[in-house]
Amino acid sequence: MRQSVNNLSCQEFQARLPELIGTGERIADHPHVQSCELCSALLADLDAIAQAARQLFPVEEPPDDLWKEIESAIVREEAASRSAP
Repeated sequence: MRQSVNNLSCQEFQARLPELIGTGERIADHPHVQSCELCSALLADLDAIAQAARQLFPVEEPPDDLWKEIESAIVREEAASRSAP
């Protein structure tokens, strides 16, 4: 029998947390978080850590011509392998 998400213990909620994060849903809206100060605080701490990590390692966009360079390198390698004895 599956337990209702409204009746999860902190341990059960925290065990499911990686799965919940993976869904991309707003975990702050989860019924357990809405009713549990401990897990709400844990979620706030995890969010603060994630925000700090994003600042430490900003996302860098690749150059616009990156795919063209990759394609050219593949074509050169294929040509070289065909001409090799």
